[in-house]
Amino acid sequence: MTIAAVGLSSKRLANHVTGELRRTANDNDDRLADSTSSNTGYADDATGKDRSSAVETAPPPNSDFYQLADVLTAEEKAIVKKVRAYMETKVQPIINKYWSDDAFPFELLPSFRELQLGGLGYEGYGCAGGSQKLFGFVAMELARVDASICTFFGVHSGLAMGSIYLDGSEEQKQKWLPPMARWEKIGCFGLTEPLVGSGTSGGMTTTAKREGDAWVLNGQKRWIGNAPWCDVSIIWARDASDNQVKGFIVENKTTPGFSVEKIEHKIALKVVQNGQITLKDVRVPETNRLQGGNSFRDTARVLRMTRYMVGWASTGVQMGAFEATLKYAQERLQFGKPIASFQMVQDLLAKMLANVTACQCLMVRLAQMDDDGKLADHHASLAKAFCTAKSRETVAWGRELLGGNGIVADYNVARFFADAEALYSYEGTYQMQNLIVGKAITGIGAFL
Repeated sequence: MTIAAVGLSSKRLANHVTGELRRTANDNDDRLADSTSSNTGYADDATGKDRSSAVETAPPPNSDFYQLADVLTAEEKAIVKKVRAYMETKVQPIINKYWSDDAFPFELLPSFRELQLGGLGYEGYGCAGGSQKLFGFVAMELARVDASICTFFGVHSGLAMGSIYLDGSEEQKQKWLPPMARWEKIGCFGLTEPLVGSGTSGGMTTTAKREGDAWVLNGQKRWIGNAPWCDVSIIWARDASDNQVKGFIVENKTTPGFSVEKIEHKIALKVVQNGQITLKDVRVPETNRLQGGNSFRDTARVLRMTRYMVGWASTGVQMGAFEATLKYAQERLQFGKPIASFQMVQDLLAKMLANVTACQCLMVRLAQMDDDGKLADHHASLAKAFCTAKSRETVAWGRELLGGNGIVADYNVARFFADAEALYSYEGTYQMQNLIVGKAITGIGAFL
């Protein structure tokens, strides 16, 4: 059919189209003006009725899309619920200020102790006990509000206490774990060095030399969470006599030659305090050498557990970012509508939720394997690599959706965005985790 057949000339058609475009532009200008003049509601284009109730009746953000909390027992659910309530009422109102100030909220320590989370997942010695699944869900809830608080918990209860629990003698467990479980003594874990990160298994430069009933430690450790203020450090050093990595319990505040310098100007995990430890002729009694920590294989047992925890933490970060982003999208009005009503926004939200849910499912299965005694290094490495990589993607979509507000700490997503970068690298880089998996599936080690 030609234009002439419908009785329109080219000129008349051009005038008609031009008029329609002008009317459409004017309509869009009016809607934009309406949306910027009021944030209390907007009019339906077809009916002219007030649709402000659409925002009020929107479903609350829920990042447990597959209802995975149902795998918990009633007792476990009660603990997780208590942790969530604590994080939302005690931590959330103040955390952005502390994050911006690069400071730790020490005033929260008394109330945090009351949660009784010290030694979660460990049996006996005054520890909280419970399944690895519960440990994971708690870590996820902590990170859902703030990754630094989760890291503080993980360094103390996971790395420091875990080193003693897995590699300590019975006497060492009896001495150190009860006060640490009560949070009376806070711990840290010194493995990474200023010049040695991924290569610590074979390239550790911190040394330990036996002298009678004591060991003399020399070297430096860097990026050590809790180090600037905690009480106990688990220091890993290379034995000068047999070249094997060994673990030592060092009492920070009373041991001569032990010093810590806080690492300043971080852009991620700003609440958890990281330090550079210097050990200068530090004498540690033989009774403080971890009796079961006699090679890097023993260190790796601790790392397996904490890499597992980082998978949960990075999943929690995604949950927090998704929920904050969804809430923002439901409330933010543009062109007279919540931006959550736009197709491209819903596409991003759906992709964010898919990442969250995939990571949750992976971590729940990993917890089941851990509780069944089937968790191996390569399983933990795959989870750590996958979840932290997906976390970077998820928080980036959230930051994008918030526009300019996505780089302001007050909206939370910026904090999640920055903190995801640290989780991606610590406890072993993405590439190192994939090499561990690669060796497991090919039978060939590709490490240098």
